[in-house]
Amino acid sequence: MTIDLTDTPAEAAFRASARDWLRAHVPSGLPSGDTREGFARHVEWEEELFAARWAVVSWPSEYGGREASLWEWLVFEEEYYAAGAPQRVTQNGIFLLAPTLFEFGNPEQQLLLPRMAAAEDLWCQGWSEPGAGSDLASITSRAERVDGGWRINGQKTWTTRGAFCTHLFGLFRTDPAERRHKGLTYLLVPLDTPGVTVRGFGRLDGDEGFAEVFFDDVFLPDDAVPGGVVLGGVGEGWRVAMATTGSERGLTLRSPGRFMAASWRLTDLARARAASARLRERVVRAWLGARAYELFTAWEVDGLLAGRSPGARSSLTKLHWSELDVALHETALELLGPDAERDDAWTRGFQFSLSGPIYAGTNEIQRNIVAERLLGLPRSG
Repeated sequence: MTIDLTDTPAEAAFRASARDWLRAHVPSGLPSGDTREGFARHVEWEEELFAARWAVVSWPSEYGGREASLWEWLVFEEEYYAAGAPQRVTQNGIFLLAPTLFEFGNPEQQLLLPRMAAAEDLWCQGWSEPGAGSDLASITSRAERVDGGWRINGQKTWTTRGAFCTHLFGLFRTDPAERRHKGLTYLLVPLDTPGVTVRGFGRLDGDEGFAEVFFDDVFLPDDAVPGGVVLGGVGEGWRVAMATTGSERGLTLRSPGRFMAASWRLTDLARARAASARLRERVVRAWLGARAYELFTAWEVDGLLAGRSPGARSSLTKLHWSELDVALHETALELLGPDAERDDAWTRGFQFSLSGPIYAGTNEIQRNIVAERLLGLPRSG
């Protein structure tokens, strides 16, 4: 199968427009989006993106998008990171929840989309619990059906940027008689609901965006969000959540433009530091890894447009980008040597890259999925 990666005239015009706008507007020197000050500054950037209709280019125009094709979305992502634009602090909403809303949400629930794109509603993900990390099916937080809504008790943890967000989407056990993947429901929760306590906590790098979220006899009304707080049906939570995790592990959360930009930065660093032959080889391997991810993503996009679902291949995608991110940053730190302590971008990037093999399902779990569902190998044990 051959895929023509040359820009069409329309894609070339789209690229030029995106490049010109980004060059004129990308902010510099923003603090980390995982600090309170930095998050607020990043939200201002998200608002500027939305006002110019660059926040969600592939979405329908009524939700603030440009109705760009998937190919044009890849073009935008490439130009976005090549311009040195900052991380997207709206990512949990626009890259994870939004695709799930498009697939499972009713028309009223989809009214949440423009508010999400405009950074008016800021969403965090309520997956992990103290006793349920990569084994998502073992969650114990409960939602009990009561008159007019749900009564929720339990705790979520490792909630990325939860300390700064306004809403949470997550899984809750709504049928305690069921076990594992059954009896779960996907709920949309405003964090200002009485009985919800959000407790931020610091990370080793000094950032404060992580949070624990406690639900203490919380009454969540059915109409707390437009169209109702249940997404995809009562008891259908696992099916809906798997769509979200597919987005989290697949191409939307970590587009190849991000890694190609990092690989070119690494190449420039190797030239500037007169890298040894051994380190030059590592730089080349990292660049090839980024390029391979770019080509694999193009193949996936071509398949999506042909009606081919990624399925378990999203686990393969997650394995590649998470380990690539570590390799890029480890190589950069070795090139910098003692100067690494003074290079905040590469050092912080390295610290964050170490979390990649853990979040979105640990890479050990992803290897099991690849082995069983893609390679047809028997289950261990």
